[in-house]
Amino acid sequence: MNNCLILDGKEVALASSENLIVRVKKLHDFGRAPKLVAILVGDDPASTTYVNMKERACDTLGIKTEIKRLSKDTTTSELKELIFDLNNDAKVDGILLQHPVPNHIDEIACFNAIDLKKDVDGVTTQGFGNMSMGIGAFGSCTPLGIMRILDYYKIDVNGMNALVIGRSQILGKPMAAMLLNANATVTIAHSKTKNLTDSLKNYDLVVVAVGVPKFVSAEHLKTGSILIDAGYHPAEKCGDVDMTNISNIVSAYTPVPGGVGPMTINTLMMNTIEAMEQKYE
Repeated sequence: MNNCLILDGKEVALASSENLIVRVKKLHDFGRAPKLVAILVGDDPASTTYVNMKERACDTLGIKTEIKRLSKDTTTSELKELIFDLNNDAKVDGILLQHPVPNHIDEIACFNAIDLKKDVDGVTTQGFGNMSMGIGAFGSCTPLGIMRILDYYKIDVNGMNALVIGRSQILGKPMAAMLLNANATVTIAHSKTKNLTDSLKNYDLVVVAVGVPKFVSAEHLKTGSILIDAGYHPAEKCGDVDMTNISNIVSAYTPVPGGVGPMTINTLMMNTIEAMEQKYE
């Protein structure tokens, strides 16, 4: 397909960062910078990498960060106690609990311990419910980042037939809700969906967030559709979609890497800044 549009997340994040830096400087009028506290439980290498990336992004924008590194033996009650302390700290604007935590910890209970006003990663059950109902809440960062990419490139999903492949609490489900709120007609599929390949040509917009390398082949997509690949697999150097011949099939797509990833981090920064702004409205 001619004139296939690459939805460059790096470009969108860079444009957003210019505005975010200005907002951070204005907040200094209140005597401090916005502050994000990241909690890292255990020694998972990927999680450590992600937290370090977020810390560097904060530094670039002038957001203060603190990383709480906890032992892999930390209990649910100990983790919740730390979260409650951070909830009560007036100088902490955002709390990020890096996913995943060790298996013995009740992750959802710990997510839900985060104060809704500090849930800048959009992981609480109440935050998800509020967002779904159009009530003020911080959107989960990856799906909200995807919506911001679509907005930047003036892609109006109103009336589109959209398919979200994936049903995770922090990506697939909120993604479907955000698209529905934007007036798309939304179908959710997942790794257990039968005959998925046969139905892909029915959709104008496909978001793949299933966490499996090359789970979908671009050749099965509708000609002229829009593809959002929210997966990233460093070892395989690919996303959730086999991009072979992609530019001759779709009208627009997110590259991997450089598509969704930069906007996930940028959205976390935006939410943290907004959390502090809301305190002084």
